[in-house]
Amino acid sequence: MTENHRFSENIKGKVVVITGASSGLGEATAKLLSASGATVVLAARRADRIKALANQIGDNALAVATDVTDRRQVKQLVDKAVETFGRIDVMLNNAGLMPLAPLEQLKTDEWDQMIDVNFRGVLNGIAAALPYMKAQKSGHFINVSSVYGHKLGPAATVYCATKFAVRALSEGLRQEVKPYNIRTTVISPGAVATELLEHISDSDIQSQTKDFVSQIAVPAETFARMVAFAINEPDDVDVNEILFRPTAQPL
Repeated sequence: MTENHRFSENIKGKVVVITGASSGLGEATAKLLSASGATVVLAARRADRIKALANQIGDNALAVATDVTDRRQVKQLVDKAVETFGRIDVMLNNAGLMPLAPLEQLKTDEWDQMIDVNFRGVLNGIAAALPYMKAQKSGHFINVSSVYGHKLGPAATVYCATKFAVRALSEGLRQEVKPYNIRTTVISPGAVATELLEHISDSDIQSQTKDFVSQIAVPAETFARMVAFAINEPDDVDVNEILFRPTAQPL
């Protein structure tokens, strides 16, 4: 059975908005979902990257340059998706940053950046898509947390806090949207090979983390399959939380 045939029954024809689609988890997910028959709306700040990906995918892809920290831009993204394709079925709030550093270094600009992208970006995605999903009486929010949304690690305190917050937000959202037939999934990846480690400004921490991750990381396509699984389940099944790690990851 081919990869796209494994995930097609309840994916085909759906309109999926993906933030952080210029690389890594978002890019891999866009490729898998489009191969399974979905229409994908690609959002990221790097317009050239998402335009190239949209061209590669073909007619069932649209690129919209978006900064998720700007509520107006995220609303324009979702409005454009609905204007172009008539609806929004899935909002994948994937954009994220991980500039690890001990609190005592007081990298407050990095703290603000993580709060704005990792948490406020998810809130902005919910604010933009929820009115449409309520009106449709259908939809699916998929929010990206992390193993660090379940555990705390040295030098990762603020990052962990944002990812714990995503889990709390997702559970509150799940409870509130039951009257509108909306599904909610939070996905918490372990070590995955992406560009995320490039955001670490502390050279020692970056080197140590890269060494660890390079030995055990699974490819971004692993995350894409988790997203596809959650979407592909029948509409009466709400896959609320997925936590996955490489088999070799101890923490």
